[in-house]
Amino acid sequence: MASVLVTGGLGAVGAPLTAELERRGHDVWVADLPWSERERYYRCDVSEYRQLERIFEDREFEYVYHLAAEFGRKNGEDFYETMWSSNAVGTKNVLRLQAEHGFRLVFSSSSEVYGDYPDVMEESVPLEEGPRQLNDYAISKWVNEQQILNAADRHGTESVRVRFFNTYGPGERYSEYRSVVCKFCYRALHDLPYHVYENHHRSFTYIDDTVRTLANVVDSFRPGEVYNIAGTEYYDIKELSDTVLGYLGKDDEAVEYRGTETHNTLDKKASIEKAVRDLDHEQRVSLEEGVPRTIDWMREYYDIE
Repeated sequence: MASVLVTGGLGAVGAPLTAELERRGHDVWVADLPWSERERYYRCDVSEYRQLERIFEDREFEYVYHLAAEFGRKNGEDFYETMWSSNAVGTKNVLRLQAEHGFRLVFSSSSEVYGDYPDVMEESVPLEEGPRQLNDYAISKWVNEQQILNAADRHGTESVRVRFFNTYGPGERYSEYRSVVCKFCYRALHDLPYHVYENHHRSFTYIDDTVRTLANVVDSFRPGEVYNIAGTEYYDIKELSDTVLGYLGKDDEAVEYRGTETHNTLDKKASIEKAVRDLDHEQRVSLEEGVPRTIDWMREYYDIE
């Protein structure tokens, strides 16, 4: 059993990750912004060093999953001050404390770091090929990875980076800044209009598959490694929309079809060989199964018949 802290542990990925780690017998504490009645909980803004520091003064951890961050391209443009403070300063604070306390860090990065790269996205691509990140959120995640690599060089810290590819599923509450699956499901369920960029392609990862692999890092920790966590299936965005509408039995009258979204990668096709090899990564839930589960959860959460 390991002592684990999950920053952002009330979030769409953090909450089920916390539950999975606890199910495996780990002693898990959560740090996040909202108030919570959870017993093993610290209220904390990671961009405020004092608030984060007091957690480590109170308790020592073997592992820290650093998930606390501002999420999304549009969010990063509309609230760039908050995004840079949380993502860049927050991660720097975590790394300063890692150098002092010696915990192992698991950092949640993003497929956005691959930017405009047009081919299969192997983990070595950002360093070797230097693709251009297309928005501030993407840049912030690449900055975070550089911060982690620099900390390892200077202080000998041990970290693993994981890059999520379009994780979706129950527990992701709707906003304009959330994942495309979340937005399509919510808006179609409520008969609200939405737009589809037909020229873009993605691999989607159901939350349970992401969380299971993420939790495996503790049992197979390889300092300095970086992993893609992605599904094995590849879709265009219209196929996603059609899957949502098909399950709901609705037509596409409210859908506006567009070609290409600027400042967004056209195609994200991930190499997952390393995650399969080292972390026993496996896609168990297809998009055709995951979308109905997501919609059913939304129906219950938003009390829709």
